[in-house]
Order: sequence, then C-alpha cells, then structure tokens
Amino acid sequence: MQDVTVYGAGIFGLSVAWACLTRGARVQVIDPHGPGAGASGGIVGALAPHVPENWNPKKAFQFDSLLAAEGFWAAVENAGGVASGYGRTGRIQPVADPQAHDRADARGAGAQDLWRGQAAWSVTDAASDPWGVAAPLGVVIHDSLTARIHPRRACDALVAAIRARGGAVLGEGAARGAVVWATGAAGLQDLSRELGQEVGRPIKGQAALLKLDTGDAPQLFVDGLHVVPHADGTVAIGSTTERDYDDPSACDALLDDVVARARTAVPRLAEAPVIARWAGLRPRARSRAPMLGAWPGRPGHYVANGGFKIGFGMAPGVAGVMADLVLEGRNSIPEGFRVADSLR
Repeated sequence: MQDVTVYGAGIFGLSVAWACLTRGARVQVIDPHGPGAGASGGIVGALAPHVPENWNPKKAFQFDSLLAAEGFWAAVENAGGVASGYGRTGRIQPVADPQAHDRADARGAGAQDLWRGQAAWSVTDAASDPWGVAAPLGVVIHDSLTARIHPRRACDALVAAIRARGGAVLGEGAARGAVVWATGAAGLQDLSRELGQEVGRPIKGQAALLKLDTGDAPQLFVDGLHVVPHADGTVAIGSTTERDYDDPSACDALLDDVVARARTAVPRLAEAPVIARWAGLRPRARSRAPMLGAWPGRPGHYVANGGFKIGFGMAPGVAGVMADLVLEGRNSIPEGFRVADSLR
C-alpha cells in the first residue's frame, strides 16, 4: 500500500487525496487552516465550460472533467453521506446583438462536433428563460453542460468521503510517502520563491450570496456575472477579479457594485436579501491553466495548483491525472498544464 501526503485541503488537494484513496493508497491530508479555508471556501460554484470553438487541450480536458463530474460527486456523496450541492442544471446567456447571435450559432455548430453529443449549445427563444432577463433579440443561449456546486459543502463532502474510506484529514502531521502540494495562492508564491521566477500569483475575488429559492433553475451569465442558484434556496453572484488590493479578505464597494449590477440585470434578485459576503485569494498560474506535475528539484514531491476560477470544474480530471502520476509514475497531464508550462 502506497503512502501519500497531501498538503492543502482545498478542492485540488481533497480531490487528489480521494482519487488516490480509491486506487488503494494510504492517504493523509494536512492543512493547518482546515478544509476549504482558501479559495475553495467560496460561495459561487459555477462549473461552466469554455466556448466550443478554437479547441485545444485545455478546453478538451475541462470538457471531459465536466462530463465526469456527475459520477465523481455521486461517488463522493455515497461514500461519506454528505451532499456536495452538485447539479447539472445548465446555463442561460442573453444574446445582446446580431454579431453575438452569429457567434452563438457558430458555437452551436461547433458543439455538435466538439462536445460529441454529450451536451448541447443552442440558441432558443427567450421565453424559455425562467429568469426573465432582458434579451434584446428575443433569444438566449442555452447550454446543457454547465453545472453548479456548493463549494464549501463540496469540501465537506470530500472530507467525509476520505475519512469514510480510512484516510485522514489533519491540521498537522509529518509527511510520509509521496507528497502533493495543493496549497493554493500561498503555494504558488512558495514555488515562485524556490524557483526564482514568478510561476503564478494570487488574484482576489469577491462574491455574494442572496436568499432566494429558485429550485433547479439554470444559472445565468449576464453582464459579465455568474448568477448561480443553489439547492439550499440561495443564489450566488460573482465575482470580482482584482490584481491589486489592500486587504485580501475584505469585502468592499467593488462587491456592492457586483450586487447592484446583478439586481439590475436580473429583476428577480431586486428584493432578495444578501445573507453572506466572501472575499479571498484565488491561485492563478502563469500559464492560466492548472499547474500539475513533479516539483522541480524535489524528488517525490508534486504540485497540484492554479485552479483559479475553474478549480471545481477541473477537479475530477485533475484528481485522475495526479493519481496516475503519483501512484503509477504515468504522466497523463495534458500539454499546457505541466509545471514547466508556467516557467519562463
């Protein structure tokens, strides 16, 4: 039985730990701040695909990971008995102008091929939109691949599943066996210092949670915002993208603007009370793709970082390729995702 130690109890660390456990490894996760303490403790949970055009390894990997998500989270929930909030509810985007309509039609044609019949991207009558958002041309884009998840509950679900399978999630402890560093924004900074070059940086984000029960309504992407209904009768709105900031954990006027824009764009949100606000640092690798693979110069140590805004959507795929590498020595990490891809 192989030993694996994962530092970092965010979505990448917990998912890698779960994948290694299911393949028979003995696993411990160590995080002094507790599960979901960083960016993975956010509140939005939009598992949205890249547009089906200009296909590349990153888009293909994300697509396969989004398809795998339903089975991945069902297995996690069955093992630990804790709901993750996952649901493949789709997404709606209003079409703003004729040029956007042409692009949407072209992407729909692309999806028929690139999405292999596993999901659809289509332009439909705006009457099909349960949100009733303004649609200048009377049509909206609907995709059936987008899903939602409740980030904090998903982390709790993974912790429960890991412990149910005999793994440990600890605040401290000594490393044993192979070591996976999934330490988020702080980990990118540590790696940059050790390698003497910037391989990534933290980007601040802010989001809000409103009280409004919309059932299984599809999520919205409108005015540059994600509007995500959750199964617990809340709707998440996000988010900001801040390269410069004074306080990484402070919610400020930038979030007030996000909420105001969402209320303007989505009339159903106008009177919904804000019940939670969140701010934190998300890890963006220099390559803008997840950073996966061996830690240069540290035999037996590995990196799983750079989830940024797509970490939860990428998690099933990341967990699989990292387990391949750590347990079998098989490098199935796609081009563009390897640690070297973030080096100059």
